[in-house]
Amino acid sequence: MLKSQNFLVMRKAKRSQAAVLPTPGELRLLRVLWRLGEGSIEDILTAADENPAPNYKTVQTLLRIMENKGQVDHFQKGRAFIFRPLIRQNDVHRLSIRDMMKKYFTGSRTELLVELLRDERIPPKQLRELENLIRERRKDVKG
Repeated sequence: MLKSQNFLVMRKAKRSQAAVLPTPGELRLLRVLWRLGEGSIEDILTAADENPAPNYKTVQTLLRIMENKGQVDHFQKGRAFIFRPLIRQNDVHRLSIRDMMKKYFTGSRTELLVELLRDERIPPKQLRELENLIRERRKDVKG
């Protein structure tokens, strides 16, 4: 659920807090959880497919921090804790873009989009997709 600039997450204790952007380490774990849907620390370590594998205790600590931030939740299944993401990938994308726009483009969507379009490495197919999106947005605004 997105409310203006703040993404609110309901925590287990029925309290809400504004989500903060995940750190790079947290984002790596979230990407694994988004792929898995949910999993134990062992599942996460296996699915991380990193060489060397992440440290069990480090992942455990990060998951606890992420739980306190409202990014993940857990439940117990037998003796294992099963973690699941509470924040969706598209919400992290949206928050990241807003953060970048605020920090580097004085909050202007136009400045950000113009800079992206100035990048000469955009393939023609992607340019056509962007043109189509802009046309659709214009129809939505006029409609």
